[in-house]
Amino acid sequence: MNLPQTLGQLRQHHDFSEPRLTARRVKDEMRENLICKLRRKETLFPGIVGYDDTVVPQIVNAVLSRHNFILLGLRGQAKSRILRALASLLDAHTPYVAGCEIHDSPYAPICRRCRELVAEKGDDTPIAWLTPDNRYVEKLATPDVTIADLIGDIDPIKAAKGGHELSSEMTVHYGLLPRANRGIFAINELPDLAGKIQVGLFNIMQEGDVQIKGYPIRLPLDVALVFSANPEDYTARGKIITPLKDRIGSEIRTHYPATVEEGITITEQEAWAKRDGYQLHVPKYVREVIERIAFVAREDKKVDKRSGVSQRLPISALENVISNAERRAIVHGEGLVVPRMSDIYAALPAITGKLELEYEGEMKGADFVGRELIRTAIANSFDEYFHGANLQQVVQWFDLGGSIKVPDTAAAVEVLEELKAIQGLMDKLGAVGVNPKDAAELQVSAAEFLLEGLHAHKRIGRNEERVFTAGEKQARRPEVSAGHDREEPPFGRSRRGFN
Repeated sequence: MNLPQTLGQLRQHHDFSEPRLTARRVKDEMRENLICKLRRKETLFPGIVGYDDTVVPQIVNAVLSRHNFILLGLRGQAKSRILRALASLLDAHTPYVAGCEIHDSPYAPICRRCRELVAEKGDDTPIAWLTPDNRYVEKLATPDVTIADLIGDIDPIKAAKGGHELSSEMTVHYGLLPRANRGIFAINELPDLAGKIQVGLFNIMQEGDVQIKGYPIRLPLDVALVFSANPEDYTARGKIITPLKDRIGSEIRTHYPATVEEGITITEQEAWAKRDGYQLHVPKYVREVIERIAFVAREDKKVDKRSGVSQRLPISALENVISNAERRAIVHGEGLVVPRMSDIYAALPAITGKLELEYEGEMKGADFVGRELIRTAIANSFDEYFHGANLQQVVQWFDLGGSIKVPDTAAAVEVLEELKAIQGLMDKLGAVGVNPKDAAELQVSAAEFLLEGLHAHKRIGRNEERVFTAGEKQARRPEVSAGHDREEPPFGRSRRGFN
């Protein structure tokens, strides 16, 4: 695409019967492009899952209203991703005066340098072009941010090199906000910004201009301001000052996935699961258990609800689960990588670091809380697949003294032979879509899911060495009843498994 390179070419290129091409402000531009997307029924924010009926309509209303707005929500709720996606509402190419630090419009420049350049060269004024990515500026708010960082300051070097007086407008070094002129300026974690710095945003939000450190100049900037914040920050680290909150047009609340299916979709989208070298199959029940860990944690009294449980927890956990299964496959030369429940326990390092614990949780320890969350998640998923199934034969095998050790490092073929000794176990795997003709890795994963589910419901026991035995109540039952001879169980007396 050949774009005009001078102001004269630009004037010939544009149809001046449409004033919007020369006078349209950035919020009007976003509004008009959004309307076009809505008419074409396009996906407004690709990759954002679960917000179609909640957050997205509110963002649409804010843009249509030409509001500055804030996304308010706990960590890991895609706030930053949504803000960056707003750049898709900007024009594909936008002209500006070449070399201008604040991307002045060639039709109506606001800085002194560009005004003088256009006056001197007229139609020969050089033109450059901005893409949507160039027009999105993001700043993470931290307590050390200064007014000079956001607005600007005097630059003595400019004054010395250009021979200007310090009082000259030509000596100004522009901050991030002026450099976002004719674009979108996003501030993440707004409450972390010092109160006196937040005051510096008042003029640009209400009057549409800024002053540079006492200079008697005004820059009528054209900027769409958007923010993100965590509600916890209002009391923990800082707060959004009331006058600034009053100037923000819309406050939009984000949230975590409403259903396990939505969470799985997000995790599949974000996790690094497609790896080279080995064929990978992650069973649906494994994905569900991983996702339910986050859901259970968000309701657990030992986990701080004010801090939230980020969607990054299941994403990191899935990656670690796959890695543990991958390691096992590499060691034993298996061609198919299939995660098991034991791999989820092995992924505890990817879980515990994502949890902020209450006092009770701190007393018990992060590892204990993490294991309890996994156990509850397994129990919930187990109920989905085996609800109403008669598993008494499997439980009885353990009640009669059977035990088996299933470590996460054992080869699938070897474990499968041991699992087949548990009467009734392999016959029940059809509930998760596994049959005797499937690969050993799939059968072992499904069988371990069933055993872990029974353990989660305390129908059988399991120790830290991953030895499955009879449940606690059965284990305490006397082997010899009064007046009866001791009888040996018909099967499964000795412990099976691997060291």
